[in-house]
Amino acid sequence: MSLTIGVDVGGTKIAAGIVDEKGVIGARARRETPSQDPAAIVETIIEVSRELAAQQEVEAVGVGSAGFVDSARSRVLFAPNLAWRDVAVRDQVAEATGLPTVVENDANAAAWGEFRFGAAEDVDDMILLTIGTGVGGGLVLDGQIYRGAHGVAAEVGHMRVVPDGQLCGCGLRGCLEAYASGTALVREARAAATLPSAERLLEMAAGDPQRITGPMVTAAAAEGDELAIVLIAQLGRWLGEAMGSFVALFDPAVFVIGGGVSEAGDLLLRPADEALRKQITGGGHRPEPEVRLATLGNDAGVIGAADLARV
Repeated sequence: MSLTIGVDVGGTKIAAGIVDEKGVIGARARRETPSQDPAAIVETIIEVSRELAAQQEVEAVGVGSAGFVDSARSRVLFAPNLAWRDVAVRDQVAEATGLPTVVENDANAAAWGEFRFGAAEDVDDMILLTIGTGVGGGLVLDGQIYRGAHGVAAEVGHMRVVPDGQLCGCGLRGCLEAYASGTALVREARAAATLPSAERLLEMAAGDPQRITGPMVTAAAAEGDELAIVLIAQLGRWLGEAMGSFVALFDPAVFVIGGGVSEAGDLLLRPADEALRKQITGGGHRPEPEVRLATLGNDAGVIGAADLARV
């Protein structure tokens, strides 16, 4: 059976695994991301790839990276939350490992994983939205990843939703990512920490608003904390508004919601779905997309990147 390595490069961690043709991960490796050192990020990718290749015979390496990846699936042109600016990742990894290598946007890789082996394996047209530190997007249309003319399509987190709004990590203002990401959730939770209803969040953060994290908000919401539920619902509504625009553009059969914030489950999906239905032109008179939770979890990027190394 063909085995390939998938490497998922995020803002805080680099996860890798050996993946078979059925999308099953065997051996794994993990490192923290040296996010402010471009050369060190590449070296870490090489390190985990070599570690895994020493354990089993593999055919190729697929790297899923946050940021803009060129159409040749070779270079990371720009990554808002990493220090990469026009870095030749493919060639450096291939030379160091001796293995054919491809580079893909991390959300594209995760979308491909969910399309091939996860929540959207029964459709040909789907959009994945990953809600984590930022907001990532991946489109599969007619059974193929849609990358655009220059390889940087589906950067949905940087679609402007509020003119001159909140500052985004990309340097612009009003991006969806500034309102519907884990980062935005934390910002709003900390801003609400002076409210009487913030008692539970402050208790979890040992009384310090600046120690409130996204997982704390999700956990509090799961306990039934009203403020946390409101904060996640607010994020969900932003997400649903955006999905309404994506329906007008792409008419997907399925939206798959992944990323760390998706662990809130229905507390996120219900308000997102309600907002989506309100935004669909001709609602009730046309087929409408389903909204599903991702099923591969944090493994989607590794699995998708590894599978794309075969394509």
